[in-house]
Amino acid sequence: MSQYQDLKQACYEANMQLPKLGLVLFTFGNASVVDREQGVFAIKPSGVPYDTLRPDDIVIMSLGGKVVEGTKRPSSDTKTHAVLFNHWEHIGGIVHTHSTYATSWAQAQLDIPILGTTHADHLTADIPCAPPMADAMIAGDYEHQTGWQILNEFQRRGLSPTEVEMVLLSNHAPFTWGKTVEKAVYNSAVLEEVARMAYLSCTLRPDVPRLKDALIQKHYDRKHGVNSYYGQS
Repeated sequence: MSQYQDLKQACYEANMQLPKLGLVLFTFGNASVVDREQGVFAIKPSGVPYDTLRPDDIVIMSLGGKVVEGTKRPSSDTKTHAVLFNHWEHIGGIVHTHSTYATSWAQAQLDIPILGTTHADHLTADIPCAPPMADAMIAGDYEHQTGWQILNEFQRRGLSPTEVEMVLLSNHAPFTWGKTVEKAVYNSAVLEEVARMAYLSCTLRPDVPRLKDALIQKHYDRKHGVNSYYGQS
């Protein structure tokens, strides 16, 4: 049995949540899980349908981007995952989808504005949309540069990846992450639902106002603040 069997299983289970949650169609997505002690991460193989995916199909990669174990080609987005894992050491999992509503905001090159308390329950900022990539980045090592497009946008805006665990890439689609891959999957589902709500709100009322600052802080703090009281202790 592979020494990475548990890591493969965790990655497989995370990937299988994506079609179950309605976040991917056909092969439009991937999830990865890192093991920092062993210096590797597990990721879905490229182009393998979810209904035929098996734990043994999962590919193990070094953080340097080399295949450590696996007979299939890793996801075409592997280099993007590697960049984020290497620069944001607190994250344990990453999810990339082409979910309908989040991708629609990305294709429109728009941030998702914070309009309601569902959004504020999870973060206090608009969900950022990184601008279109420069031609030189596209022509170069595209997937590697995609990771840098995310890093550069967070630095430019002064955003913390521990507070904002999601991003849109213009004309492309969303990425989410978290301390665990389970949280990354959760964030991907939350992003899609918030994107859907924001789209419908803007359709119903194009001049819909941003959520009041007091409500933003109240809803975030009651779930994440020092004196949070949401859920069971």
